[in-house]
Amino acid sequence: MNSLKLLLLCFFITPYAFSQITPEEKEALVAIYQATNGDNWNASWNMNDTAKNWYGVKIEDNKVVEINLEFNNLKGRLPDDIGNLIHLKKINLGFNKLSESIPTTIEKLTELKSLELFMNEFEGPIPTQIGALKQLETLKIYSNNLSGELPVELMELTNLKELLLGSNNFSGTIPVEIGALTKLKKLSLMNNQMVGEIPVELAQLTALEELLLSSNQFTGNLPLEFINLKNLNTIMVSGNKLSQEYISISGKKPEALMDLQSQNSTASMNPVNDQ
Repeated sequence: MNSLKLLLLCFFITPYAFSQITPEEKEALVAIYQATNGDNWNASWNMNDTAKNWYGVKIEDNKVVEINLEFNNLKGRLPDDIGNLIHLKKINLGFNKLSESIPTTIEKLTELKSLELFMNEFEGPIPTQIGALKQLETLKIYSNNLSGELPVELMELTNLKELLLGSNNFSGTIPVEIGALTKLKKLSLMNNQMVGEIPVELAQLTALEELLLSSNQFTGNLPLEFINLKNLNTIMVSGNKLSQEYISISGKKPEALMDLQSQNSTASMNPVNDQ
């Protein structure tokens, strides 16, 4: 009798005890698959298989912690359901054909450390809700069709180390609040439609190694305070409306920055892959 009771108990608890993820998380993954033409992905998912075997999905402690579907022919809109994957730490959907707006439900992904949506077709502004992602260290959304001004909420992400927003249609000025991003190592706003003077507050980013501001409509001069950026080894500001033309620098000391003027010269530089 005891053996029968134990057998019956195991029968009822096994589906839960060995469940890989919650129903909400699985439904969110299925929604992403369906909304982005999953049947035509380069590596699609077998809907009859468990989520742990789905390409690009990483599960730890029965929680979805990573989605990596780079170069996988995703096409369509990223659904709001992505906000139900509340344990995500990393999202990489680069080099796909995702369009429309970035869903505001990303504000629920408070454990997220890396958000990579580069080389897609996203439109509209950066959602202000992104300010809720306080643990975010990497934000790569370059080479999309995003527009509007940079939300001040973006400057609340004080753990950011990489902020790559190049090759979009962003307008407006660089918020002076950017000085709060003191951990930032890479900043790219190149190839947008941004205006105004380059704020002196950028000189507060003492960890900065790469500063890419070329091909905008910035005016004025580079702040003299930039000489305090001891870690800066790459700076690109050409293609603006600055008072003088600065040669692009890579691998040189920032102290030389203010003396570099060029009418028709081009400096050699190390390749810069991210934008």
